[in-house]
Amino acid sequence: MTDEVAGHVGEAHTGGIGQRLNWLRAGVLGANDGIVSVAALVVGVAGATTDSSALLIAGIAGLVGGAISMALGEYVSVSSQRDSERALIAKETAELRDMPDEELEELAGLYRDRGLSEATARQVAEELTQHNALAAHLEVELHIDQDDLVSPWQAALSSAVAFTVGALLPLLAILLPPPAWRVPVTFVAVLIALAITGWVSAILGGASRGRAVLRLVVGGTLALAVTWLIGSLLGTSGVV
Repeated sequence: MTDEVAGHVGEAHTGGIGQRLNWLRAGVLGANDGIVSVAALVVGVAGATTDSSALLIAGIAGLVGGAISMALGEYVSVSSQRDSERALIAKETAELRDMPDEELEELAGLYRDRGLSEATARQVAEELTQHNALAAHLEVELHIDQDDLVSPWQAALSSAVAFTVGALLPLLAILLPPPAWRVPVTFVAVLIALAITGWVSAILGGASRGRAVLRLVVGGTLALAVTWLIGSLLGTSGVV
């Protein structure tokens, strides 16, 4: 093939890198969810009581419940995506079996739309069809790699692990210092962690780093302040 053709066909190799970046970005966001949700929970409880047992129970409950919720949500989402991809693969397989000539024309047209000349697009379509017609159509037409379908179990486990890692930070920050320092230490640790996750997510997503950090830090500050205030008011009123 010419360099032009190789360049167009080689675009598929960037899909694997993009998918890995998406997984990494999802992991960062999962850790961020663990940081914020558990931090808000334990800070709210700390506003009402200094009892270490209550803080530990609340933190562990938030960590376990959040990790399970994240894993379940990711499992359902990825399972639905995988079912859709399998249905598309089955449909494409049937069309290649029943309408091979029409599918060849369609593949050539897709490469023409990408900027190849008529003759070159036809050559690419014919060569790819001879090599692996199904893979060629899935790649160019549907952007699916049949050998790289996402595993729902892997997605669920990754999400749960990321959430747990993030949740451990506020849990340790609220339990390890002396009672008088628990809330300030947790605030500082959480805001630093949010700044880091914002910075990393911005790098992975190619977005503005300062803006991403600011959003997370401001949002985390508000979440912690509100839950601490609610806990303090409930503790003062004797409800807790």
